[in-house]
Amino acid sequence: MGSQQSAETLGCHVVVVGGGFGGVAASQLLKSRGLDFTLIDMRDAFHHNVAALRASVQPGFAQRTFIRYAETFGPRFVQGRVERVDTQRQTVVLQGGREISYSHLILCTGTDGAFPGKFNTEASYQTAVQTYEDFVSQVQAAGSVLVVGGGSTGVEMAAEIKTEYPDKKVVLIHSKIALADAELRPSVRQQAKQVLLEKGVELLLGQKVVNLSELQLNVCSRNSSVRTDKQQTLKTDLIVRCTGLKVNSSAYASSFSCLAANGALKVNEQLQVDGFVNVFAVGDCADVNEPKMAYHAELHAAVAVSNIANSLSGKPLTSYHTGNVTMLLAMGRDDGVGQFNGVRLPRCVVTLGKSRDLLLWKSWRQMQQTQP
Repeated sequence: MGSQQSAETLGCHVVVVGGGFGGVAASQLLKSRGLDFTLIDMRDAFHHNVAALRASVQPGFAQRTFIRYAETFGPRFVQGRVERVDTQRQTVVLQGGREISYSHLILCTGTDGAFPGKFNTEASYQTAVQTYEDFVSQVQAAGSVLVVGGGSTGVEMAAEIKTEYPDKKVVLIHSKIALADAELRPSVRQQAKQVLLEKGVELLLGQKVVNLSELQLNVCSRNSSVRTDKQQTLKTDLIVRCTGLKVNSSAYASSFSCLAANGALKVNEQLQVDGFVNVFAVGDCADVNEPKMAYHAELHAAVAVSNIANSLSGKPLTSYHTGNVTMLLAMGRDDGVGQFNGVRLPRCVVTLGKSRDLLLWKSWRQMQQTQP
């Protein structure tokens, strides 16, 4: 590749921090444009966490949700945890002291949250897969499961458990009355509620668990007592938390002052971090007013890479504009609800489009590997 580089790309080295959907999309786009890059992630495998909840209930499924970086990116992938960015020297500093210089930086650090919906842990491929297999065993051992949180993750989690194990008692507790994301059409949110009730999930809406910090999560513990703020006591064998998503800002928080209240990086329409022409934020860590989704992270990545290429060749930069919300909820492998470009879709369309395979084919194709 080096001999084929044009004059404007010589000396260009893009560092991509975070190997989620945005980071992988950015890396593949950089690769296709012949731009030199390094992808950094603390794990050795990409996690297709859109399918994490299915991997939590279906034995043997987890191995399909992790895809090794090195097989796709070779020496362009570096495993490590980024501790900070030295914007003066234009270097990324890893835990242990290693430094990687950049001409351009794309930050794609995503969000962190409770397992099993998120798995932001330093772990090998084998350990990651085994962690999910161990959780499947806990679900199988439980006669009853309480899902805490009725956002989209909680709704999908409850549906996955009840679909795979219809004889188990599954209760979903949510502090609000409406389920799923507020950005969804009310009719879609109502449809999500309808599907859960059809599957036999019990709903406790407008209530909050008050003793969550005292309870053991993700481990089967018979007849655990759960108390709510409405003086209700529940007995359950397994508690799964699906709340508390937060922007994963630890890699850059000490290096940039342009942080929103939630830790996301403030960006302009070109997704450049405020005050920097060569630093971009992509996906959940970009302060863009839209749902945090893999789909949007990949759109951001395309804009960021285009703007790096355009800046090198003196072309005008591309702007990113939010559109009508597209969001699909897999309600187990046999049902789904959602909307495309703001328009509600039939349940059968969502089932075919997302629920059956959870878009795994897309990630394996993008990583240019064969799904097991």
